[in-house]
Amino acid sequence: MASTRSSSSPSRGAGDGKKRLEALALDRVAEAADAVASAACAGEVVRAIHAVASLLFPVDSEAVAGTVEEPFRRQIVEAVTLSNDERESWRRAFYHGPAFPTMSKILLGNVALKWLPKINDSARKEIYDSFFVKGPPTEVIQALVPALSYKEVSKEDHRTFCSNVERLLILCLLDNKGVFQIVVDFTCSNKHGEDIHNPDKTIFVSRVAQLLASVPDKARLGASAALTSASFFKHVVSQLLAGAEAATIELAADKEANEHCVLSSMFHFVGEVLSRVCRRGSTGILVAELIPKIRNHLHRCVPPDHRATSPEMIQHVCQSQFWFNMVEAMRDQHSIERLTEELLRQLASHHISDEEAYWILWTLFNQSFKRLTVMRAMFVDKFLLWKTFPLCCLRWILHYTVFECPPNSTTEILMQRTPNFFGILQSLVSIWSRKEFIQSYSVEQQAYITAAIGLCLEKLTKKELETTKDVLNSILQGVSCRLESPIDLIRKMASAVALTFSKVVDPKNPLYLDDNCCENVDWDFGVLSPKEIKAPLDAVESKTKPKARENKRNAGEKKAKAIKHDIPVVRAKIVEINSIDHDQMSDTATNGQFEEEECDEESMNVDAYSDSSLEPYDLSDDDTDLQKKFSHLSDLAAALRKPDDPDGVENALNYAEKLVRASPDELRYNSGDLVRALVHVRCSDVAMEGEEDSAEEKRQKALVALLVTCPFESLDVLTKLLYSSSVDIGQRILIIDAMTEAAQELAETKTVKTEQRRGNLITDTSPSWLVPSNIGPPGAGPWREVSEPGTLLSWSHRYEREVPSKSGQLKSGKSRKWGLGKAKDLQVEWSKNRFPLYAAAFMLPVMQGYDKRSHGVDLLNRDFVVLGKLIYMLGVCMKSMAMHPEASALAPALLDMIRSRDVSRHAEAYVRRSALFAASCILISLHPSYVASSLIEGNQDISTGLEWIRTWALQVAEADPDTECTSMAMTCLRLHSEMALQTSRALESANHSKTGRAIPSKLDSIILPFGNMM
Repeated sequence: MASTRSSSSPSRGAGDGKKRLEALALDRVAEAADAVASAACAGEVVRAIHAVASLLFPVDSEAVAGTVEEPFRRQIVEAVTLSNDERESWRRAFYHGPAFPTMSKILLGNVALKWLPKINDSARKEIYDSFFVKGPPTEVIQALVPALSYKEVSKEDHRTFCSNVERLLILCLLDNKGVFQIVVDFTCSNKHGEDIHNPDKTIFVSRVAQLLASVPDKARLGASAALTSASFFKHVVSQLLAGAEAATIELAADKEANEHCVLSSMFHFVGEVLSRVCRRGSTGILVAELIPKIRNHLHRCVPPDHRATSPEMIQHVCQSQFWFNMVEAMRDQHSIERLTEELLRQLASHHISDEEAYWILWTLFNQSFKRLTVMRAMFVDKFLLWKTFPLCCLRWILHYTVFECPPNSTTEILMQRTPNFFGILQSLVSIWSRKEFIQSYSVEQQAYITAAIGLCLEKLTKKELETTKDVLNSILQGVSCRLESPIDLIRKMASAVALTFSKVVDPKNPLYLDDNCCENVDWDFGVLSPKEIKAPLDAVESKTKPKARENKRNAGEKKAKAIKHDIPVVRAKIVEINSIDHDQMSDTATNGQFEEEECDEESMNVDAYSDSSLEPYDLSDDDTDLQKKFSHLSDLAAALRKPDDPDGVENALNYAEKLVRASPDELRYNSGDLVRALVHVRCSDVAMEGEEDSAEEKRQKALVALLVTCPFESLDVLTKLLYSSSVDIGQRILIIDAMTEAAQELAETKTVKTEQRRGNLITDTSPSWLVPSNIGPPGAGPWREVSEPGTLLSWSHRYEREVPSKSGQLKSGKSRKWGLGKAKDLQVEWSKNRFPLYAAAFMLPVMQGYDKRSHGVDLLNRDFVVLGKLIYMLGVCMKSMAMHPEASALAPALLDMIRSRDVSRHAEAYVRRSALFAASCILISLHPSYVASSLIEGNQDISTGLEWIRTWALQVAEADPDTECTSMAMTCLRLHSEMALQTSRALESANHSKTGRAIPSKLDSIILPFGNMM
């Protein structure tokens, strides 16, 4: 490498003298090598090294001699002393010729391993460390960094060798600002006429940059913390930026050098190092050092008496030449892109003003943005159409690349829009309006582009809008597509763009498509904040009850609310009823009605004799007492079929649920007729304005009551109506929502069981190890153990005994544990899952024909919202019969449905979310023992289906653009792993059982978690 180390000579004579001096230096190194090789003590080694060191730099010979004994002390003191000019000539010949590489091998090898621990610290600093510390950093780094890769014979020697090299690297590059000196050296070589176009010089600069950036990679695992990537690159970048600014000041004095500063070796070196730092994953460290320096530079550029910043102010400062050329000097486009992304995100985390961020971007990128097409494409195409940044970063990008003016300035208000502005706006709205964009891109990306369009529209006037081509049509098409989406955030984007667009067309009449719209649109949408973007863990259906169905007056908006599809992690809420004792419910309802009438009559009599009776009555609701009270289901169904009597229909809806819950004898025969009437009633036509939601809720509750109290008859009608051409999408959603709630209610029904008791009882629940004491009132009977009524298993023992009543006692005691009273009926609540009995009737009919297209029915395409609701309802059904035998019987049919490509690969994320939810419910509902028995018996339906769930969930988690889908896929994989673990335990139990069958040798249908570690 002597050719790369030497520099070009001004004359031949000087070149010959330099070669002779290099040969002499090499001879001195050879003499030192022989002396070290034959040395018997450390003093001889010190004398040999001192003989070479005294030729290169000033050495305190007296101090070095004091560390050794005679005769080496006298030889060191009597060494020849050279003048500064002679020493400089020897130094150049030594370091830029073959002498230094040879000497460094001797110092790092034999001397470091055998003699360095025996040399005094002061002597080591004077004659050993000085060879590296006082030498040119460009040459020193070429000797030290490759040495980190050398392999010594023994581990002890290798550790000693590497620790010494690492110590010297820290000493030379970090403690003594070696990187800063490299920048200065390259600046001086450029001023001396060493052209960067010289191939040898270009290779030399790249090699030094490569070696410098590779230090953390080559350092040992147990090396000093100063050589880790975070610490080392922090110091390197800091020295680079400081040295480059200082060098730029020197270059500014030379006009010729200033004109070609981009081509100088200094800029080449800085650009190479910064690119390699980015490539090694330390972009954040680089940007963290860059931001304070560029901000301080901009503060220096603006005089104290000026508030606004202008380009002339920045250009006037000489240090700006480095910042103008830094990005262009990097040359590696990938590194520039990573640097820019990290810069934007860290600026957002610093919460700096929009104006300051604009001028930072202008200072760093303006020169390359004007010259290079690839830089313009990075900002316009990648940063606006492909990447996602916080909202503040989007504003900065738009101001810099689209508006081309700083924010909050008079220029922004007065300037005309450039053709570039309208071209970018047209590109944004054309992409935004496509339905494929809504289906294929993540919600965050859609929110980002929506915000970009909104911010551009806010800068437009009506006159400017009229000059654009197809912007109006694209915006209307995009708004229409988003209003049809079942995802609330997508519809919110449509409302925001429509409101902003309407303000441009007619500022006095803004268009509000949503009740929650504000005059000032928040373009953040909750996903573009500077903080990290987090997706919900698991979502398919909303926490709250289903929203009201759409009505005719505002079909688009009502439809959007009715099909909201964002479920939380928690399970769906199970509806509870207090009793299913029909006779008791009927009596209770009747008694309650009579009591209300008596109370009303009493209050009327009291009011008749009060002073307030002289005041006039409010007769606005006087017709409420005249409303018909229904007692027969046939009359209720007939009233619901009279659209010309809206009051009668509304009254029938008020009584429907109560009458159905009372379970009259005619319910079984009239349930089908009542179901049809409820499905076909139009609440928007009969309810008063603003009360449509209440009427819709009453209709749905009545349908749920019918499904719970009379399941088979009601399901027979509803499942036929679901695919009938006589119902619309809103009625289909109503049917599915009612079936979902009914399944949940049937799954956890609380039944009241009545038990007759005799005499007064004292009940005490005690732990099994504690029997109640016999102490008690006179005449008390003995304690007896009884079982817990209404339960199959009790974890505690219950004891009861009879006690006599005290004389004169009239009231029952109110103690929590001691209740004395007359013998009475005790009611005990216990739960029973009634849903498995009706599961097949709920699921099988609706799974047939979902993929068929007929008149008014197209679930796979146009009515995908109904398909998503249907799959979600089937998932709820599976979860409602978890661990029951019926789940094992119905799971294969549901698996076949969601395995179809039309469902699992559906273009709409809403359907994919529902399919993932259903798959998770299947994993929850199947009993591990059933899965184990299926594997033993060779049942391919279950094993193949479960393996498909795992494979499909992996693909979704890796490649699906929807964040909710990826999150739910991860949850599905977790459930699959848990199910596989339980199944493996069941298989082990079956294997050890005497009556168990032989397990197949190969069970590859279910992948066990961490199978390679078991």
